[in-house]
Amino acid sequence: MLTDEQVLELRSHFPILREKTYLYSCSQGALSDAVEGGMAEYAQSWRTSSAPWEEWMEAYEALRAAFAGFINARPDEVALVASASAGINPIANALCFNGRDKVVMSEYEFPTMGHIWLAQRPRGARVEFLEGVENTVPIESYRQAIDERTRVVPLTHVSFINGFRSDVAAITRLAHDCGALVFLDGYQDCGTRPLDVRELGVDFFVTGTLKYLLGPPGLAFLYVRRELVESLTPTITSWMAQRDVFAFRTRHLEPAAEARRFEGGTPAIPNIYMARPAIELLMRAGMDNVAAQIERLARAFREGARERGIATKTPPSSVGPLVVVRSRDAPAVVARLAARGIVVSARHDGVRFSFHVYNTMEDVHTALTALEENRDLMVRA
Repeated sequence: MLTDEQVLELRSHFPILREKTYLYSCSQGALSDAVEGGMAEYAQSWRTSSAPWEEWMEAYEALRAAFAGFINARPDEVALVASASAGINPIANALCFNGRDKVVMSEYEFPTMGHIWLAQRPRGARVEFLEGVENTVPIESYRQAIDERTRVVPLTHVSFINGFRSDVAAITRLAHDCGALVFLDGYQDCGTRPLDVRELGVDFFVTGTLKYLLGPPGLAFLYVRRELVESLTPTITSWMAQRDVFAFRTRHLEPAAEARRFEGGTPAIPNIYMARPAIELLMRAGMDNVAAQIERLARAFREGARERGIATKTPPSSVGPLVVVRSRDAPAVVARLAARGIVVSARHDGVRFSFHVYNTMEDVHTALTALEENRDLMVRA
C-alpha cells in the first residue's frame, strides 16, 4: 500500500489534479508530465535525427516488449494496433464459422465487441447475447450457453456500463472445456492491478492506452496466445503485418510468424513515445500498490453512496476501478459536477466514477458531497 506521501508525490506528476477532482479514467486517463516528456522526446527525434525511422522502429519494438512484460506475455504474442476495434477485427475475420458458429457474449460488452461479431453473421456466425441479472451475468448463464458449437466467447473484464467484473478464469475454463476460444476485453481494467494473461488462460486479449494505462488515444494492444498465431490468417492486413516489412514486395503476401501479422499500417509513432513512459510510471508505483489504492477508494465511495441512500449499478463484489450510481438525469449530474470541478462521465442512467492510483480519499469525500447536494437527480436505493 502506498503511503499518503507517496500518493501526493505521484499526484504531482498530473497537472490537472491541481485544479480538478478527476474521476474520469474510465474515459480518458489524466495527462502526466511523463507522457508530456514522451511527446517532447518524439518531437526531438523528428527534429534532429538523420534517420528517424530507425529510431522509431526501435521505440516501436521497445513498447511491444514493455507491454508484453506488463501482462506476462512474450513480445511475439503482442500486436500494436490503433484501437480495440483494430485488434478485434482481424481475429474475427480470421476465424471460420463452419461447424462451430456460435458467438456467446453478455449484454454488458462494449458496443464495438457486439458490432464486430454481429458483422460476422454473413460469414456464418450466430451471436447469442446473455442477459444480465441485477447488473451481473451469472456463471450459470455461460454454462448453459457455451457448447460444442461455440467458436468464441468475447468477454469484458470490467463492464463499461456498470462496473461489473467478470469471473474470467471460470468462464475461460467453461469455454475451453467445450473447445471454444475466449477473447478478453481488458480496456476498463488494464492498468488498475496486476495482469497475467497466462494465469487467466485467455486466447486473445485487447486493451488500449487511453484509459487506465494513462496514455493517448489511437494506440491499443492485441495479445494472441502463441499457439494460435500462425493458425489464423487475417483478411485484414497491411505492409507492417508482413514477415519482412522492409522488403517492399507488392506481389507477395507473407504474414509475419508473430502476432504482428494482425497489425494495421504505419504505426502511430507519437503515441508510441507517449505510451511507454505512462506504463513505466505505473510499474514504478507497483501494480499491487495501484490495485490496493483503487480498491480502498472504490469501497469507500460505494459505501458512502449506500449510506446516503443512492442506488448503485455496480455489484458489491466488483469493487474498483469503476463505480456507477443511478440517476434520473445522468447528463445533468455530469454537468453539475463539472461546474464544481469534478470530472465524471455518464452512460444511460448511470453516472460513472472511476478511481485510479492518483486519486485520494479527499476525492471520494468531494464526490459524495456533490451527490448529496444533487439528490434530486439521483435514484434512491
